Amino acid sequence: MTNRILIITGDSADAKTLKDVLRKAKDGPFDIEWLTRLADALKRLNAGGIDAMLVDLSLPDSQGIETFDKLFAAAPTIPILTLSAEDDEALATEAVQHGSQGYLSKGHFGSYLVPQSLRNIIQRKAVEETLYVEKARAEITLNSISDAVIGTDMSGNVDYLNLAAERMTGWPKEEARGHPIAKVMKIINGVTREPQPNPIELVLKQNKPMGLKAGTILIRGDGSEVAIEDSTAPIHDSSGQISGAVMVFHDITAAQAMTMKMAHLAQHDFLTNLPNRVLLNDRIAQAIVQAERRGTQVAVLFLDLDNFKHINDSLGHEIGDKLLQSVAQRLSACVRGSDTVSRQGGDEFVVLVTEDKYVENATLTADKILNALAVSHFVSGHELHVTTSIGISAYPADAQDAETLIKNADTAMYQAKEKGRNNYQFFKSGMNARAVERQIIEAHLRHALARQEFVLHYQPKINLASGMITGAEALLRWMHPERGMVLPERFVPIAEDCGLIVPIGHWVLREACMQAKRWQDAGLQPASVAVNISALEFRHKNFVANVRAILSETGLKPSCLQLEITESVLMRDAESSTAILQQLKTMGVQLAVDDFGTGYSSLSYLKQFPIDVLKIDQSFVQDIGSTHYNDGVIVSAVIAMGTSLKQRVVAEGVEEEVQLAFLKAQNCEEGQGYFFSRPLGAEQFATLLATGIAETVEN
Repeated sequence: MTNRILIITGDSADAKTLKDVLRKAKDGPFDIEWLTRLADALKRLNAGGIDAMLVDLSLPDSQGIETFDKLFAAAPTIPILTLSAEDDEALATEAVQHGSQGYLSKGHFGSYLVPQSLRNIIQRKAVEETLYVEKARAEITLNSISDAVIGTDMSGNVDYLNLAAERMTGWPKEEARGHPIAKVMKIINGVTREPQPNPIELVLKQNKPMGLKAGTILIRGDGSEVAIEDSTAPIHDSSGQISGAVMVFHDITAAQAMTMKMAHLAQHDFLTNLPNRVLLNDRIAQAIVQAERRGTQVAVLFLDLDNFKHINDSLGHEIGDKLLQSVAQRLSACVRGSDTVSRQGGDEFVVLVTEDKYVENATLTADKILNALAVSHFVSGHELHVTTSIGISAYPADAQDAETLIKNADTAMYQAKEKGRNNYQFFKSGMNARAVERQIIEAHLRHALARQEFVLHYQPKINLASGMITGAEALLRWMHPERGMVLPERFVPIAEDCGLIVPIGHWVLREACMQAKRWQDAGLQPASVAVNISALEFRHKNFVANVRAILSETGLKPSCLQLEITESVLMRDAESSTAILQQLKTMGVQLAVDDFGTGYSSLSYLKQFPIDVLKIDQSFVQDIGSTHYNDGVIVSAVIAMGTSLKQRVVAEGVEEEVQLAFLKAQNCEEGQGYFFSRPLGAEQFATLLATGIAETVEN
């Protein structure tokens, strides 16, 4: 490789001598340029490509050390040898102190050592440049990483910090240099708060890598704290002897927080932040151990919200989620600090009651819960009503482990549902058989539609003044292939709980409309056919569209269809109900409030609803003639109210002549019940339409 040498001297003899010795040298080849003035040399250096300079400090346009300084400033990385007169070595020595690589004495320029020295300083400068680049690259790399790096000498005094270490310790590098590592990096045990020896001190003694103990805290320069973890290793020199140590560490505060958060999420419900079933099972297991030791009882309350599915389907999941959060807050307010409220998923919750001598004390918690949930929830402008059914099981009477306790409480909860909801029931061994029966019914229900096992029976509604049939109420029956006819009260609650009531209800509505149209086409004219609408159907987003589609498909006039909705369903969200009813009314469909008087209706809302018919619940009709219930006062009041609101009143459950006489005396327009006719199949009802039952009513 050819090295380009720049000779700068005003002495032509010196220049010639140097050229000759370099051109003949075996250490070459050298490419030589000769300039006599500093100004020309500076211009040449700007062009680049020079590997070394031989400089006489006495030039025509510059004298002394200033000559060197200007050249060095222009090209600090190019090695310079000064050309020194034998009587002026002091100037050459000064140049070395300013950065020169050495000097050559006049009288020795022709020596073979000149090219050898020149080659050596070029090579040494190249090595130095390489080392500088590597050091700079290492410095940049260490300052670019997020981990902190601290190095010490054999005495444990700091000799290096990267930028991350400066930030984490709060010590600037220059201030930290020379201080003991224990001062720059003060660490304590995060649990005991006791000082810990720095691992660098141990590494220097034992000459082997090691790390910090878990839970180590770094006390920064400003007194703040940060959790860290590290690895520490010894540094060895070229002979393999330990010469210091280096520690690499990083902040794990965020990682620890994330780990804690993930651990929390793994054991808690994301929506309500209540313990989930994993954490609940663990707490039940612990409670059982303590109860066995102390001779106390453990009670598990399994809760299922009675009306939640209706609200969730009608108002959307966002409202449903907020309602669940409101319920969770109320449940938590009903228990003691030693108890646990858990969300199992959906609208199911479990409450663990511990440290009680008597399991009956769980009823105190159950009563609190029933009362707390009876109060309206105000969610995003909606006034929502939701109740709960509660099943209770106990250790050691009902089960010996968490899984069985929860299962038995769940079974008891379904008994509470069957008892009318909004109550609690204790587990009894016979309930398991009922639970199995319920599961069988649910499994068979899922196939009943596809297998066409459902049929409709029709019960007439009678004009009490004329005795004419004014309409029919469609009543669902399940013709089970093995069990025979199954009445709605046995399977409809199960269908509601598992969501099957929506497709079943759709089938009922379509079948009833088709049958009414068949009667009309046969010349039989019931004024209307009435269909009961469940809460889930009424709140379904496609309900109104489905009604419209079925009427269009079957050809039945909207005025011939009457939809019966209970007042409790309407009042769960009165504003939303008003909007749905108005759409149906605009369509021309008749609207009836079923089981009127059994819910919590508001007269102000009742006036707003576009209602055509009030149906008096049969429990009030059956009170007529009874001395225990004021002899039909409620029925009279409902009839009077319906008349004032211009709404037709239908009395359900008419079974005795005394009831009929009372209703006629109070000018009730219509009646329905076994006194007139039991529910009939479609063909039997057609015969009834043809023959009429006026004679029965008149008598």
